[in-house]
Amino acid sequence: MEEKKANPKSSRMLWAVLAVCAAPVIASYFTYYVLKPSARNNYGTLIDPRQYPIPDLGSRTLDGKPAGLKDFAGKWLLVKADGGACPQRCQEQLYFMRQERLMQGKEMDRVERVWLVTDDAPIEPLLLKQLEGMRVLRVDPARLAAWLPLETGMHLPEHVFMIDPLGNLMMRWPKDPDPKKVSKDIGKVLKASGIG
Repeated sequence: MEEKKANPKSSRMLWAVLAVCAAPVIASYFTYYVLKPSARNNYGTLIDPRQYPIPDLGSRTLDGKPAGLKDFAGKWLLVKADGGACPQRCQEQLYFMRQERLMQGKEMDRVERVWLVTDDAPIEPLLLKQLEGMRVLRVDPARLAAWLPLETGMHLPEHVFMIDPLGNLMMRWPKDPDPKKVSKDIGKVLKASGIG
């Protein structure tokens, strides 16, 4: 019985098809691991929302009624945590959150601001008046610290976080953030999302 010889033309064709199929995969690995692109589409640090759904923080309103972040489901939440004494830096961040919401223009109603107070210290009535529209909840600081992701050297009061309308933590901005870049992040999220 005569053995069939491999057709060199079909062999070359097979290798060409394999090369064409493998090229995008090889190019993507080369680009990611060798060229290491530095451009990002976001300024804040994205957090995997599946890992950080809102837990029970033992939260309550300032008059002691049970309340929680889940009560604001359906809205994008800008969240900051700090003690009730709220020093100057804290007040500046709360004002920053107010401005970020206003900068969203006609989309600002999709955004809520929440201050998570981490102790039982009294809050200045004048400050509360200046924060008109901000939601204020007292929380259990241990539960809050266990939930919010911080890297080594980071301190909770330094950051503002964002929670999506489904109740998942999804972004953290750096200490002393650039207001224009934060506004751009929020604007992109609101534009891309059909929820909230």
